[in-house]
Amino acid sequence: MSTTAQMSARERIISLLDDNSFVEVGAMVTRRSTDFNMQHKEIPADGVITGYGVIDSNLVYVYSQDQAALGGSIGEMHAKKIAHIYDMAMKVGAPVVGLIDCAGLRLQEATDALNGFGELYLKQTMASGLIPQITAIFGNCGGGVAISSNLSDFTFMVEKDAKLFVNSPNTLEGNFTQKCDTSTAKYQAEAGVVDVVCEDDATVLASIRELITVLPSNNEDNDSYDECKDDLNRLVPILGTSLKDTAVALREISDDNFFYEVKSAYAKDMVTGFIRLNGMTIGAVANRAEVLDEESVAVEKFDGSLTTAGCEKATSFVNFCDAFNIPILTLTSVKGYKATTEEEKTIAKAAAKLTYAFANATVPKVNVIVGEAYGSAYITMNSKHIGADLVLAYEDATIGMMDAKSATQIMYAEEISVASDATALINEKASEYESLQSSVESAAKRGYVDSVISADATRKHLVYAFEMLFTKRDSRPSKKHGTV
Repeated sequence: MSTTAQMSARERIISLLDDNSFVEVGAMVTRRSTDFNMQHKEIPADGVITGYGVIDSNLVYVYSQDQAALGGSIGEMHAKKIAHIYDMAMKVGAPVVGLIDCAGLRLQEATDALNGFGELYLKQTMASGLIPQITAIFGNCGGGVAISSNLSDFTFMVEKDAKLFVNSPNTLEGNFTQKCDTSTAKYQAEAGVVDVVCEDDATVLASIRELITVLPSNNEDNDSYDECKDDLNRLVPILGTSLKDTAVALREISDDNFFYEVKSAYAKDMVTGFIRLNGMTIGAVANRAEVLDEESVAVEKFDGSLTTAGCEKATSFVNFCDAFNIPILTLTSVKGYKATTEEEKTIAKAAAKLTYAFANATVPKVNVIVGEAYGSAYITMNSKHIGADLVLAYEDATIGMMDAKSATQIMYAEEISVASDATALINEKASEYESLQSSVESAAKRGYVDSVISADATRKHLVYAFEMLFTKRDSRPSKKHGTV
């Protein structure tokens, strides 16, 4: 039996799906290889249980690797069973959930097993953007299996027992497990590889069930709606520029305070996740200045700049939402780009990819400017300039090239250098600059902001906005794909 999981492979499936809904497919399939006396080894179901069932009445396909059957290792027929599940899922348009506990490639089958890996990679690539793919890691997920898990859209890990690695920690030069266990859920989550980390098997499976109810079944059928019992006109007094943790803001805006955050341990200066507005699933991306604990005390603070990690986190999320026709909301409060020598190596490319993702997305896009919005970093964050359908802004938001005093010191450098009272001159010119160029009113007069709203009315304005945009149709020039 597995020493890394409390549930068996079959128990995980039963726990994941609605009661009595699992139908097994390929139960009698087993290995064909007879090399190394394999004909004398009993490998039930070739180490993987495959089939389909429902989650909250939503059809899903599932495979669960059995660590008790030759370590759950992937051989020729093991891979073919998973590939068959993918074929069925793509035909009917339903998500695939993979439950991983695998010793890796089955060495006794060598090239046949490698061929199986390749076939599985191909199926996952074909399914990408067509059906949601979810992977949950309960035990080992190493080598080629780690690649498979990251070809999916969302990756879950059990906090203590799961291991995810391409190269084992002890094989890395200058490293060993006791020094830095690069395979742990904590390490992989902070690196942005894993979306959700849960305490145990049951919690992972419950979290997947919740995610499935939020997502559409495929890229054409949008059945990700729920009945809304919350007041559509509910005011949210807690909102405003003083609320620096946008994860809290998103939860307050959403129906019944629902918020499903993904990659919460990675790039905390950028928040990504799903909310509901009038029962509709909305993908949310937000800049963040603080992380608040349960007692609303700031435990981490950020400087309001775009980082490479934050851009990469938001880019992959926006691309997913666009692929599955999930509307996008952004809460923008950004002062510029992170200014360090390390960031300078990567930030231009990362910001370009995020700009491209927002501009290329054809789903309904709404932006709320909740604080400072400066320079080209503001443009990148789903501004009207790159295609946002509707831009709202708080009454005390600021929008412009840069902070008014900084702009003044550049524009009036000569006058300031000879002024008898430089401070008074800077304040006078900064006030003038802010009124003419950085105020929310000046942006609204130019059509860059559609509505100036009070912060507490954010929820009802967003409900109206996404209802209005529900039938949006947009197209892009005919091409194979972009190259950014």
